[in-house]
Order: sequence, then C-alpha cells, then structure tokens
Amino acid sequence: MARPGNQEQPARHSPIPKDDWQGEPRSGQGIPPLAPNPAGALPSTGSVDRNRPVPVSVKHQARTGNVPQGHPQVPSPPLSSQTRDGLPQKAPLNETVVPPSRHSQGTQLQQFGDRWRRRLLNWKTLLIFSFIACGGSAALALAYIFQLPGLPNCPAVFWPLASASMRFECARIAASKQTANDLLEAIALVDGLPADHAMREEANRLVELWSQEVLKIAEASFQAGKLQEAIDAAQKIPARVTAHKLVEAQVKRWQTIWAEAEKAYQNAEGAMKKRQWRQSFQFAIDLLSVDNRYWQTTKYDELTTRINTARLDGNKLYEAERLADDGGLKNLLEAVKLAEQIRPESDIYPLAQEKIKGFGRKMLTLAEETLERRNLQEAIAIADKIPKTANLEEEVKDFTILANAQSQAWQDTVVNLEAAISQAQRIQPNRPLYQKAQQWITRWQYSIAGLAQLERARLLIQARGGSLEAAIAAASLISPSNPRYREAQTQIQSWQSEIQVSQDRPILDQAEQLALSADIASLQAAVNQATQVTSGRALYKQAQGKIQQWTSQIQQIQDQPYLDQARAYADAGNLRTAIKIADQIRSGRSLYNEAQTAAAPWRKQIQAEADQAQAQSDLAQAQRTLQDARQVAIVGLPASLANAIQLASQINRPAAIRSEATAAVNEWSAQLLQLAQQQATSNPSAAIAIAQRIPSSSTVYSAAQTQIETWRRMMPIPVQ
Repeated sequence: MARPGNQEQPARHSPIPKDDWQGEPRSGQGIPPLAPNPAGALPSTGSVDRNRPVPVSVKHQARTGNVPQGHPQVPSPPLSSQTRDGLPQKAPLNETVVPPSRHSQGTQLQQFGDRWRRRLLNWKTLLIFSFIACGGSAALALAYIFQLPGLPNCPAVFWPLASASMRFECARIAASKQTANDLLEAIALVDGLPADHAMREEANRLVELWSQEVLKIAEASFQAGKLQEAIDAAQKIPARVTAHKLVEAQVKRWQTIWAEAEKAYQNAEGAMKKRQWRQSFQFAIDLLSVDNRYWQTTKYDELTTRINTARLDGNKLYEAERLADDGGLKNLLEAVKLAEQIRPESDIYPLAQEKIKGFGRKMLTLAEETLERRNLQEAIAIADKIPKTANLEEEVKDFTILANAQSQAWQDTVVNLEAAISQAQRIQPNRPLYQKAQQWITRWQYSIAGLAQLERARLLIQARGGSLEAAIAAASLISPSNPRYREAQTQIQSWQSEIQVSQDRPILDQAEQLALSADIASLQAAVNQATQVTSGRALYKQAQGKIQQWTSQIQQIQDQPYLDQARAYADAGNLRTAIKIADQIRSGRSLYNEAQTAAAPWRKQIQAEADQAQAQSDLAQAQRTLQDARQVAIVGLPASLANAIQLASQINRPAAIRSEATAAVNEWSAQLLQLAQQQATSNPSAAIAIAQRIPSSSTVYSAAQTQIETWRRMMPIPVQ
C-alpha cells in the first residue's frame, strides 16, 4: 500500500545508495519488503524532501533487526530483467529502503551501479589483504622452523679468557672465508691452546690443514701478480708445521720467476726506447715461458700493446727524422708536426719530445745561418715558427734581441757598434743566451778598439811628414784576436805593396831599357837585372813575366839557325838528317814545339817508306815459300804432300799470297784423302795414317775424320 501524497511510479526496486551498504544481514534478520502502491510504484512520503539525505538511524536498522513501525513486512515483488542484470540473483536484501525522491530513471540506475561496483571493490581489497596475511604468516613460520642457531660474536671475545670451543668455533668461521689473513687468524686462535690441552691434537691437525690452504692461496696470489702479498702470507705460517718447510723454497722460486719476468720486461722496454721492435717482441715472447699466469697474460698483453703502439709511433718519428735531415724550414715544421702526434702514453713519447727539441734547435740554427747572410726579417720569422713544445721560448726571445743587435752592428761604425752593445746588454745572466751575448759584446768592444787603432794609422799617413812605415807599425798593434785583425792585415799589405812598388819599379825600368837592343847580351843583362825583384814582392809577378819574355827571345835567337838548317835538308830529300838537326832543339825552349811540328811529316814519310819496303820483302818471301811447297808437292807421295801443306801453312801475309796458299792446302789435302781411300781396301792402318795428315783448316777435314772412323771399324780386333 502507498502512503498519502506519494505519486505512482513504475514497479522497480529503488537503487541502494553507497552509504547504505554496511555488509550482509546478520543471521535471523530479514529484509523489509517493498510495499508497492496500487499502481505498482514505490511508496513515497510527502514530508520527505527529495534532496534531504536519509537519516543514519534508518541506514543501520538492518543491522539491529528492528523494523520501523508503520512499515509492515511484505514479500518482495519479483525483480525485472533490468534489475536482475544489475544485481546478484542470490543476494537477499535485508535493508530498510527509504522512499526515494522524484529522480529520473537514469539517475536511479547510475546510483544502483555505483553501489555494486563499490561492493565488488571492497571484496577485492579484502581478498588481497587476506592473501598478504596468509603469505606473511607462512614466511614467519618457515623462518621460525629453519632458523639457524646464533653465531658467536667473535670480534667481541676476550681471548685470554675464551674457552677452547669458542676458539675452535671462531677459527672455523674465519677459515671458512678462505682468505690468507682469515686462515692465519684461524691458525693463531687454535694454536694458542696449551700443549697439554685435550683438544691440542685437533688443533694441530687444523693448523696443518689451514697452513696448506694458506700456501695454496699464497700461490694463487703469486699467480695473480701479488708477489709481496704471497710472500707475506707464506712467511706467517707457523715454523713448526710441515708446510713451513716449503715456504723458503717457494718464496725463492717466486722471487726467481718474478726477477726473470721483470728482466724480460725491462729488456723489452729498453729495446723499445732504441726502436728495436723485433728484439722487443722477442723479449715479450719470453714472458710466455715464465711460470706465472699474471706475467703470461696480463703483463704480456700489456707489453705487446705497448710495443705495437710504440712501433707505429716510431715509424712516425723515423719519417720526422728523415724530413729534418733533408733540411729546410718546411721539412722541419712537418717533422715537428709528425712528432707532436705521438701521445704521452706511448713509450716513444720521451724520445719524441727530445727529437722535437732537436728539430727546434735545427730551426734556431737555420735562423742563425739566415742572420749571418744579413737577412734579419727572415731570421726572426724562422725563430718565431719554432713550436712551443720544443721548450725554446726563452732562447728564441734572446735570439731576437741578439739578432736586432747584430743588425745594428752591420753598419760597422762606432755609434752602431755601441748601440749593438747596449741592445745585447739587455740579456741578463740568468738567460739561456747570456754567454753568447757576452761574446758578441766583447767582439764589438774589440772591434771598436781596432777600428780606432786603424783610424789612427790612417791619420799618420795623412799627417805632414807621415810615412807608410809608421802607419804599418800602428796597424800591427791590432792583435789576431781582434775582429779588425784581418782588415788591419789587408791594409798593412796594401801599404807594404806601395812601399815595394816604389822600391822595385826603378829596377824593372832599367831592365826594360837594357832589353831594347834585342841582342843576346843585352837581353841577358835585362834578365839579370829583373831577377833582383825577389819572391813575395809586389812586382815579382811582373818581373817574372818580363824575364820569361826576354829569355824566350834569347832562345829564339839561339835556336832559329838549327830549325832553318833542318828545313833545308828536308827540302833536299835528306829527311833523316833534317830530323836529327831538329831534335837538337830541346824540350822547354821557345822553338821546341815549332821544331817538333816541322819534323812530324818528315818522320811519317820515312815510316811509310819503311813499311812499303817491308811489304815488298814479305811478298817476295811468301812467293818463294809457296813455290817451294809446290815443288815438294809435285812428287805426289803422302809424305811430300804433307810437307808441302806444312810449308804453305807458314804463309801469313800478304793476303793475296795467303789466299793462294790456302787453296793449295785444300788441293793437297784432297789428294791425301784420295791416296788414303786407295789404301783403305788393302791396308786400313796405312789409310788412317795418311788421312790423319790432313790439317783441320782444310775443307776435306770432316770427310777425312768420317773415313777414319769407318776404317777403324773395318780393322780386326786384336786377340788378347
């Protein structure tokens, strides 16, 4: 039934607000039924504002099981399909429903859905917390079941009062860490028991066992490259245990192996510094035979990497050195650039730095050479290009100062020299080129003094009544160490030459006067006069030229008759007499070359006549020999033919007779072969003897040799 004032609504359950859900109804509590109005709408109280919330007392009545008066319990109407889709079908409702206000159907459905989503969320949260609680309880139970008994706090134990069991327990704990220090600590704990202790035997056993372990760990440390750690551990083994007997030998072995490895490593490093790559690799390979894993692997790999890096850098340095040796500013700068590419971690880096400094010094030397050619700007430009890596910055600064000072000294005046000295004095004693600056200052000071002395010598000549001898004496006071010494000597020689010329000119003039007569006596007198000008004098060369001229004239006067007489004999056809007379003019005299030139065709003509006579004699002799050979060959016997061949073979020239003799030899050789063939049938031995007389130069020699072989096969084999 419906309350007064309620409007009829469609029959459907009112959505349950979220704040109304307080859990399931308790046992025995019922769900107040909804009382539909005649039209099937939910009851609505007119006095209730649709916007006012439901009182809390109403929301919690379902928990107490009290139903408000005036709301009789009625059976719940059946839910619609829409309601069944939004609510669990098996969940009974025991809450008192507050009559809803006039909400729209969409708002009621939304409130109903929100209520159930929150219900499901609370269930999920409750389920998650249940699983967490169960898991935590299980973990605590397992931890309690498997909990190990507590370990003793060994660091806090006061060992002088500790029990043996405590010592053993803490010793085993320390030994289980398997480090040398922990094992030694374990040994110290159990070894502290008295000798008469009941557990002394067990202690001794453990000390022996752990000592062996310490030695093994020490060996492992040695193999890992920790030599000192291994030695320290081994030497701490108690002296009374068996393992201690091996310690000394083991330590000595380790030290020997380590020393061998270090020596090979150092040798490789030394070879690297010398850029001997093959030797470096050979020393590195020696590490592979060392009985130590650390040296065989880590140090070997480290060393080979260093060698490879150093070799690449070394090749760069070789190229840099080659460029520097070629010289020139461009090559030196390129050499520095290559050397600077070598990194500090390379073993060649120190050598590269030395080379860079050397390249810088070569550039500085090049600048000095340019300055000596009095090219100030170029010299300073070269010095400014010296790289900072050469560490020559201070020297470059001093060089610039000295270069400017020298350029002032080039003017070679007292004022400029003094200015140069003042410039060079700017270089202090702590500067790198201080000594060089002092040398230049001293040189310029001496130069000023020498210049003043020379000026005084020149003034002596210009003075009234002055003489060259006085000037020479003044200039001679300039010592050889003075920069002006060479200039002074040159001036002295000039003045001495003037003196000698004034002394020797009258002698030469008188000799020339004597030679004007051009006869032998006057020319010889002129020569004798000119020889008074001795060697080293200013006019000596001129005097010698005159002497040679006059001596040549004398020789021409003396030898011309001989040459004229020789030509006369030659014109008359008496060449031999002409040559004999011309040869009387000896080598070194003025007409010697002319006489030899005139006699040359005479000698050639005489030689031609002699050659012609010899040719005629040879022809006659050859003809006679060939004629004798023909006379001998007329007999026709093998012996006579052989003799004729021998005579004709002696003819060598002339060519015409030689050709005729060769033809005759071929003819007589053919006759010998024919005679041998005639004898072959009856007497092969005789035939062979005849054929063997044929000379090898004959045209039938090959045929004769073939016949000889045939005849030898025909001869019977002698019975032995």
